[in-house]
Amino acid sequence: MYALQSRWKLEANKLYYYGLRNRRVMFRNTVKLSKKQREIVAALPKELTEEEKAALGGLLGTQVVPQSQVRNIPKNLSEARFCTSCCANDFILPGLEFDDAGRCPMCQTEEETKGLKSVLPLIDEIPRSKKSRFDVALFYTGGKDSTYLLYYLSKVKGLRVLALTWEIPFISESARASIEGAKRAFDRVEFITRSVSRADLKRVYRRLYELAGNTCACPSLAYLLFYPELVENRVPYFMAGNEPVQMLGLYYNHIAPKIAYSFANNRLLTALYNVGRLLTLHPPLRQGQIQALMTMKQLAYGDNLVKKYSGYQGEPVHSVVEAIHAVPELLPPLKRAIRRSSFTGNVPAFVHLDMDAISGGTYDWNRVKDILVRECGWVAPDESKKALHTSCSIERCKDHTQFVRYYRCESKMIPFSALEISLSSKRCGRPREEVVYEMEHCLGFSLEELPECALMRAEAGVGDD
Repeated sequence: MYALQSRWKLEANKLYYYGLRNRRVMFRNTVKLSKKQREIVAALPKELTEEEKAALGGLLGTQVVPQSQVRNIPKNLSEARFCTSCCANDFILPGLEFDDAGRCPMCQTEEETKGLKSVLPLIDEIPRSKKSRFDVALFYTGGKDSTYLLYYLSKVKGLRVLALTWEIPFISESARASIEGAKRAFDRVEFITRSVSRADLKRVYRRLYELAGNTCACPSLAYLLFYPELVENRVPYFMAGNEPVQMLGLYYNHIAPKIAYSFANNRLLTALYNVGRLLTLHPPLRQGQIQALMTMKQLAYGDNLVKKYSGYQGEPVHSVVEAIHAVPELLPPLKRAIRRSSFTGNVPAFVHLDMDAISGGTYDWNRVKDILVRECGWVAPDESKKALHTSCSIERCKDHTQFVRYYRCESKMIPFSALEISLSSKRCGRPREEVVYEMEHCLGFSLEELPECALMRAEAGVGDD
């Protein structure tokens, strides 16, 4: 008796693999089938004739296997197989493959991905602006990463920082207290808070819940709210609090190709982009400005054709954009700011700092938290061993909904936190037992619904009808 190997799913005339494969075939998740192959696969499990085995060809042994060789998917962390080199495992990352040495694909490709630092331009220094009251703006949540950036930009580098906080209904108490602590600690920083009306936010959340099963719209709604502010104040640079494992996770999630990490250094692509602008009587832009304008245009107008047909994962941002467009009244200020900044060339540059480099070589989570408590008035979450995403009270709910959809092969997006926590176990100076504890007790990797999900649905108005 033969069956389809677990995590392979028949979709139209293709097989798709829901999992992270070994290095040699890491992103080869799609196999196109002939009509005959599709008929055979659709009828599985079954005994195969010699003619059917011949028709399956290379599918036999990988996609189609004896039923006794179908892998079981763990139902909890205690059943999981762990990577021999890091804490990645096939429960939080169902469909994770291992090589003969027991290493996961992230460890197999560790050397070749060392240079994948950021999909945004990396800068070493931010000059003092002569045209603005501010040198740089930061999207600030009160979480670990954005607070560390605030500390570095303001206290270490002495820059004039504009801290931008989007007030969401789910902000954690520790993040709220950390924001107040930062206001007392940073006298060079100007803090601005914006919010969307609860009625409009409920419309966005409801549509996003329909599309993605959760209400996570960070940081896209913050960009929408604050880009006009950045343009008005002629802020030259802005940043978000994305740490190294978050940036690298985009590659393993098949959201960003390798070229995206080197685009900022590609003079030819920059020149070609600017030729198009000059032909339409718009001033050329430098790296960072290009990324900012592309990001805002995607929010305002949706995906461009190149991105739609690139073959790369666009599920999370596409869903957020569609949800925002459910409330079209939110868009005119953003569109006006896009037109104005594009026409004048006064586009704030969206850039990134190498957080490994600025923290001494390794962005060590525990050392960073000690600095934040001592220097910034930062308040750690109640669960002291939690270090990933500390600013949202329903972050576990996002983890859970992404995890369950992926576990059930309903979404092609690997849960962000599953990749990030696995990558952190080798790259952030944390003991293995601490990482495993966070996986099991602090994140949302559970097949059972979490209490936070009810709060999320209430804010989205799900079930009000």
